[in-house]
Amino acid sequence: MIDVMKMITARMYMKRNEPFLSSWHAYVGYELDLFKAFGRPMSKFDVADALQLDEDLLEQWIMVGLSIGHLKEAGRGRYKIANAWKLPKPKGNNSSGVLLKEMMELHIPTLLQYPEMMREKSRSHFDEEKHAPTVAETSRLLEVLAMPKMSKKIRDNEFKQVLDIGCGEAGYIKKLAKRFPDTHFTGIEISPAVAEKAEQLTQDDANIEIVNADLWHYQPERQYDMVMLNNVIHYIDLEKREALFTELASWLEEGGIFSVVTPIAGSVDDPPFANVFNSFFSSFDNLYRLPTREELAEWGETAGLKLLGIHTVIKEGSWYIVQYSK
Repeated sequence: MIDVMKMITARMYMKRNEPFLSSWHAYVGYELDLFKAFGRPMSKFDVADALQLDEDLLEQWIMVGLSIGHLKEAGRGRYKIANAWKLPKPKGNNSSGVLLKEMMELHIPTLLQYPEMMREKSRSHFDEEKHAPTVAETSRLLEVLAMPKMSKKIRDNEFKQVLDIGCGEAGYIKKLAKRFPDTHFTGIEISPAVAEKAEQLTQDDANIEIVNADLWHYQPERQYDMVMLNNVIHYIDLEKREALFTELASWLEEGGIFSVVTPIAGSVDDPPFANVFNSFFSSFDNLYRLPTREELAEWGETAGLKLLGIHTVIKEGSWYIVQYSK
């Protein structure tokens, strides 16, 4: 009886892990441009030869794809993609594949270190140089989804001065600057290399200014109609967050908007990945746990701000846009 129960339990975990196979298969297909290669009927030999891939491993990937419905047979030993709407677009097209890449290369390997970290009472160190390109791509995907909320505030209030803190390569403000040519956008970026890249990317935008500066030492020359803090909170020490909100609120004009894009710590009622996401951030000695809804409301109230709302960007990933008015 005990052996039977062990087998039932083992089968249960195998069944529950079947969705992972689809994610793994999609990640490999995205990373190696295989879905693009099999966009029309192709043989495994031709694809392996064209992309310089191991043919035996490619064959195994094809077999998994056939079994889960990502691929279908096309006759004469050829295969092509099936159900294209389920698959990530090729790289460089705001593809959802970048989320798979971040999950497979960063999130899951980190979570698999949990037993060791718990035993050793240690943390990993987030390697920004290694993972920055992937994280930047994820941020660009978030930009597409969060942009309408930002645009509406600027348009409805006819804002003329907007500040983006931790602007990265200026993805948000470059898009906004094109929509609102009469609005001046200032981006602060602490990394000299990233700030230089942002300057290059915005050199033709007369209404954008990039400043290489540390947030904690920056002294604004004016007050702003809107201050944005996008994908930054998890880099801020827990003890400094309330003070940061208060400081940034002082940079706003009366009636101005403070707009924050951030993952939020999940509750038992949220999708499981929201809670796992917080576990991921807590795994690093140079990243910090996610804020809760209650903390975001409390920090805003302490700063003299009115919480306008917490709106979903990607529910499954626990990403939200939180906006306040002064």
